[in-house]
Amino acid sequence: MYDVVMSILAEFWDVLGAMSPYLLFGFLVAGVLSVYISPDVVRRHLGGKGFLPVVKASLFGVPLPLCSCGVIPVSASLRKQGASKGATTAFLLSTPQTGIDSIFVTLSLLGPVFAIFRPFAALLTGLLGGSLVAVGEEDGEEAPKGPDCTCATGACMVHPKGHRLAQVFKYGFVTLAGDIAKPLFFGLLAAALISTLVPQDFFANSLGHGFLAKLLLMAIGIPIYVCATASVPLAGALIAIGVSPGAAFVFLMTGPATNIATIATIWKVMGKKVAIIYLLTTGGCALLFGSLLDLIYTTTAGTAEPYMPWMLPPYIKVASAIALLAILGWSNYAHKHAHHAAIPKEKEDRMLSLNITGMTCSHCAEAVTRALTGSPGVEMVNVDLKAGKALLDGKDLDAESLCKTVSELGYGCNLDAKPSKAES
Repeated sequence: MYDVVMSILAEFWDVLGAMSPYLLFGFLVAGVLSVYISPDVVRRHLGGKGFLPVVKASLFGVPLPLCSCGVIPVSASLRKQGASKGATTAFLLSTPQTGIDSIFVTLSLLGPVFAIFRPFAALLTGLLGGSLVAVGEEDGEEAPKGPDCTCATGACMVHPKGHRLAQVFKYGFVTLAGDIAKPLFFGLLAAALISTLVPQDFFANSLGHGFLAKLLLMAIGIPIYVCATASVPLAGALIAIGVSPGAAFVFLMTGPATNIATIATIWKVMGKKVAIIYLLTTGGCALLFGSLLDLIYTTTAGTAEPYMPWMLPPYIKVASAIALLAILGWSNYAHKHAHHAAIPKEKEDRMLSLNITGMTCSHCAEAVTRALTGSPGVEMVNVDLKAGKALLDGKDLDAESLCKTVSELGYGCNLDAKPSKAES
């Protein structure tokens, strides 16, 4: 038993060391994207009908580090700002499959073929799905209008020039790191358990490398939630037990792009037709690109090694792994203790309180905060992600109207039963 535990820990540490330098660099680049890409630029390029906005939305979504839940409110915001349904769908499809952080992790653990193929597949999936929606989009159809705020990078705020560098590090190493801390840890742990406990070629001997294996992993990947970065070590572990590169890619694509909550929210916010196109495009493209990837490896006589630690000095890997663990631990702690610290209890009791369901990451909380802040009469908003509540202060607050605003983002909302300012 002791030997098994030590083997699991050793595998966990090896994978962590291999991916840490690249993930840390990915966090930095994600922070730069968050701070320096203007919402006005996004709004200007994604509006209008036709194929060009679809192309731009797909390209824009590939590097953004947004998960399948975080991309929903961002897409709703883009839609309210005039983005076509086709462009919004393209953004919904291309964004959660990958991100600048997961691209670097894919490079470190699965090698350059996967690292190039993955964003390429995400781009084409967005183009296909967005084009299918755009073809059926009515010429006179207008996007609903909302508050003048688009946050495609998840950080809708004005960054004073003197503080932009601080915001880069805050978003990359606190906000984003905190969002993926838990799923990344459990993804690494699951990968270590699979690699240690499941015999090599177990999967190949059971299901082989054919289409059935891809269907099975698609059926597993579609309903569950796993972020783009955390799915990479799992894919590596699956390859280690005999899963073909293409079948592992099917999981890499469907796991981050879909889950039951995401599909239900798209159905509610974008309509039944868009939800069906979204699901069929994701599943169909996953099988297509998975088969293509297997063909590439077969025709080139290449092998997909589960872990490919690039030739970095061991001390860099160790230092990066320690730094990453510290960052993930601190960011997770900061997320848990970031709410309500500045609100006196007596004032909190007088504020309007809304119960909000469906928020899973900081991007969700930021989207709700932005939407409520732009509502009539609202002077202050405090969204508690962990508790699933929003506290509001202001004049003549209409709880029903505020909940409607939140529901338009795809979240559930109802008035808290506690005595509130609106009822007094």
